[in-house]
Amino acid sequence: MFTRFLTTVTAFGLTAGMAAADYKLTILHTNDFHSRFEPISKYDSGCREGDNAEGKCFGGSARLVTALADARRRSNNSILVDGGDQFQGSLFYTYYKGKVAAEMMNKMGYDGMTVGNHEFDDGPEVLRGFMDAVEFPVLMSNADVSAEPHLADVLQKSTVIERGGEKIGLIGLTPEDTHDLASPGKNISFSDPVAAVQGEVDRLTALGVNKIVVLSHSGYRVDQEVAAQTRGVDVIVGGHSNTYLSNQSEKAAGPYPTMVNGVAIVQAYAYGKFLGELNVTFDDAGNIKVAAGEPLIMDGNVVEDSDTLARIGELAQPLDEIRNKVVAETAAAVEGDRTVCRIQECQMGNLVADAMLQRVKDQGVTIAIANSGGIRASLEPGAVTMGEVLTVLPFQNTLSTFEISGEGLIAALENGVSQVEEVKGRFPQVAGLKFSWDASVAPNEGRVQEVMVATDAGFAPIDAAKTYLVVTNNYVRNGGDGYKIFAGEDKNAYDFGPDLADVLAEYLAAQGPYQPYVDGRISQK
Repeated sequence: MFTRFLTTVTAFGLTAGMAAADYKLTILHTNDFHSRFEPISKYDSGCREGDNAEGKCFGGSARLVTALADARRRSNNSILVDGGDQFQGSLFYTYYKGKVAAEMMNKMGYDGMTVGNHEFDDGPEVLRGFMDAVEFPVLMSNADVSAEPHLADVLQKSTVIERGGEKIGLIGLTPEDTHDLASPGKNISFSDPVAAVQGEVDRLTALGVNKIVVLSHSGYRVDQEVAAQTRGVDVIVGGHSNTYLSNQSEKAAGPYPTMVNGVAIVQAYAYGKFLGELNVTFDDAGNIKVAAGEPLIMDGNVVEDSDTLARIGELAQPLDEIRNKVVAETAAAVEGDRTVCRIQECQMGNLVADAMLQRVKDQGVTIAIANSGGIRASLEPGAVTMGEVLTVLPFQNTLSTFEISGEGLIAALENGVSQVEEVKGRFPQVAGLKFSWDASVAPNEGRVQEVMVATDAGFAPIDAAKTYLVVTNNYVRNGGDGYKIFAGEDKNAYDFGPDLADVLAEYLAAQGPYQPYVDGRISQK
């Protein structure tokens, strides 16, 4: 009898031990928030007065606070992480830089974040100020910051946190081409993401950590490559490509999570429109047994937290006079979505390029080239406020005029179409010229098939030997988004023209109700 009792207890203990060995973790995540502390419209721009009350808008910090509290109640163990690009995108960033992001992220209780390329928009000093203000680690594994005094010995590659008695390793990852995308300065060098991640995984594994989450601001494609080419990674929380993953929507780019080599890859679009919620069950060895979840839509059904709402309203007061001013009118919505403008001619691209060219044509400038990465939102039909214009063009770029040969222009267009498959921001929106390109040709190997420039007599083939006067923005003129052909002291350049947002607002105002259009200036063979 006593023996049977012992046997029963032992068996029960083993069963209980085996069940207890499974560890469940909820990973809550955001990415590419871009200072959208207030709700956004379906066009990803500011939410108009009254629309939010009618349930027509999405996101905003007040909704995220409520949704996070609800999600945490559903889980015994949860972490909250971010895939980068909290900076830039609204007047909140223009006015406060990273201070509001730090305040809101501390309020929400983030456990970690990776550095996005836009965290470098105002250089390492502003990033350091943000890091000093937040109460969680900011990470970046694939860069050497030892020569950068603001970040050396402060910005870590990875960290270890604990939840429910288990250690979880967090590794940060940033775009390898950040020098082309932002302003990190000359003291930082970026490196291959695969090697960087594997190095940190090996180091963490040696410390006994067997649950590893990569916070990656590298894009959906790179995340899949990292998953396929590394060992020991369990989850990749992505960003940068603003990818919507879902098991329920036909608009999704892939399933949530996307499983590659046993690694669960997630991403939750952008701008706070969704809160990612991934539920993972690990076995005792740290291997994933189950990974399931879905991004949660932050729509009008999510009640806004009143305290957060009041605080955002207080922070918004200095901004209201600027952004509420009506500056123009549109006859229809102007399409500026990145999934369109980064692969083909788009309405907002034409509008921006036309506005740029119109502003300087009396200087003899005949061609405009705008990077699609500078276009961050669409416009709703009807009255257009300055706040909405600044949401479309938030970077405070100035007009830059310069001289370049026809041969240089062709090379620039080659750069512009070199990363279409990755939906990169270098795709060129143009005015004063039209061109065709062939995606079947390898990048930078002659994808650009034909370039025609506008003349008084109509369009004519570009002359490779002729010098043309061109306008772009100061970021692109100085080599941003891969346009190194535009940089240098030999271009007779002037980089200090008017702010691009002001140029757009004035152009729109002069049009009456603006009618958006595409006219075939960019074609694909």
